Amino acid sequence: MVDETGEEKLSQAEGGAAAIEDKGRASDSTHSAAKVTSAEKLNMLQSIEVQLSVEVGRAKMTIKDLLLLNEGSVIELDRMAGDPLEIIVNGASIAKGEIVMVGDKFGIRFVDISEPEKIAQSI
Repeated sequence: MVDETGEEKLSQAEGGAAAIEDKGRASDSTHSAAKVTSAEKLNMLQSIEVQLSVEVGRAKMTIKDLLLLNEGSVIELDRMAGDPLEIIVNGASIAKGEIVMVGDKFGIRFVDISEPEKIAQSI
């Protein structure tokens, strides 16, 4: 389209289409630069720290009973001796295990790892 000064102007429809094309080209170059391979994603995830804990068992009690505890007190837990322990990562149970001795320290041996789908649902 040409205006009264003789300069060519784009109609709104043509200008809008041109702007969309330019925007598309910009996002394509940004998008291709942002593409990350699976291996790179895995490498990035490997450096994330998580909190791993092992739960021996649980017990419910009143505050009154809690205040009566002193040295030598014994609390009965909800698990039997020899039952597998819960291995928990960031609050989600991922496996069961058993306590082992590693030198003079405790360790945990994984005996049953949860399915990845179940782990993903619990996170």
